[in-house]
Amino acid sequence: MDKPLSTIDAKQYSPLALAFLGDSVYEIMVREHVLLSANMPASKLHSLKIKRVCAAYQAAAIDLIIPELTEEEITIYKRGRNATGNSVPKNGNAADYHKATGFESLFGYLHLIGEKQRLQTLFDIIVKADEKLLIKEC
Repeated sequence: MDKPLSTIDAKQYSPLALAFLGDSVYEIMVREHVLLSANMPASKLHSLKIKRVCAAYQAAAIDLIIPELTEEEITIYKRGRNATGNSVPKNGNAADYHKATGFESLFGYLHLIGEKQRLQTLFDIIVKADEKLLIKEC
């Protein structure tokens, strides 16, 4: 992205559009973190990534970082969490899925407005609590 969007422009996107982008932003961060943690076969990297991008993990992650969010970030998260129009996958529960959609909306929004440092700060909080977050089954 050449130039970040203004917060006004970024808020014009639907929460599900923000989640569409945020899903990939978060996944790239996870992939990079997993890759840099150890040199291992791609199948092992994939398994480690899958555990961290599932709805249950993301739902636990948002519960962890929500106290650190600004009012604006909480508003973006809630817009995503409350969005309608997405069906819940058969291997997850609705509450986790909605929280994960809000989480992804937040990551998409922060990416659009160019808040790379903020994304990294939130991601670092999640990484520090990784073992606790992995307790939830995906």
